[in-house]
Amino acid sequence: MAAALGKLMGRVPALGTLCRRSCNEGHVFLNYSGPTPMQQRCGYSSHTGSVIVEMDKATGVALLKLNIPPVNSLSLDLLTELAIVLDKLEMDKHCRGLILTSAVPNIFSGGLNLLDMMNKPNEHYSEFWRAVQEIWIKLYGSSLASIAAINGSSPAGGCLLALCSDYRIMANNPRFMIGLNETRLGIVAPFWFKDTLSNTVGNRTAELSLSLGAMYTPAEALSLHVVDRLVPETQLLSAATEEMGRWLRVPDHARQITKSMIRKSTIERLLNQREDDIKNFVDFVSRDSIQKSLQHYMQSLQK
Repeated sequence: MAAALGKLMGRVPALGTLCRRSCNEGHVFLNYSGPTPMQQRCGYSSHTGSVIVEMDKATGVALLKLNIPPVNSLSLDLLTELAIVLDKLEMDKHCRGLILTSAVPNIFSGGLNLLDMMNKPNEHYSEFWRAVQEIWIKLYGSSLASIAAINGSSPAGGCLLALCSDYRIMANNPRFMIGLNETRLGIVAPFWFKDTLSNTVGNRTAELSLSLGAMYTPAEALSLHVVDRLVPETQLLSAATEEMGRWLRVPDHARQITKSMIRKSTIERLLNQREDDIKNFVDFVSRDSIQKSLQHYMQSLQK
């Protein structure tokens, strides 16, 4: 998960301080310094510290960058902030498409923050898992056309974020890896992680991937349909923008209804069992054996 990649990047990720609002004005602040080409095309930029959004009103496409070095750990703070941003984009009448990527070099997302799963009261575990569910519901069921521009490694929860998108483009760098590798940490991916992967790659590939905690190179991920396309790193965002144009040529209502028909039953399965799923997670992660396993894993990263 995130901690393992933190070690590879030279440090173990810690819970970041969420900067949701400006100190002086009490609202999400805009960052106009150094406008990007997207900003120059009649758009705006919103920077909350953990999430950067560049909205191009001319095309209706929002570029969302995760920005929690070193590995974009999916902490409770980041998940909460991301949920707020996604709600705003859904309500923005100018927004039709979302490109999800990372502002941190060589990493898309390191997955769930293990520090939110260790030495915390059960109330925290419950709140954390509800936030994980909420992001999946919002992304997997989004009315926006969504493309993941995967510009680095993406294990576990990071892989789930990418799988929620309508289309996935990955930088073709053999050092990057992607997959749901929870079993390697002694953790079991919940049924809705499994459903999302099965819907993408098929039952047999999902079974092998989840059972073995498999991580795939870009070429392997493409062959298994974990991702849809590979491009050189320098062409990733331009390729995502080009692909978004193809999706936006389809009338929104037709695309949205089709997406709902395909994904609705998967989402409803979690909604109907949401509280049970939270209870199962809390019961599992609060076990002494699991806590010890996570602690040993974290200690091994610091040796």
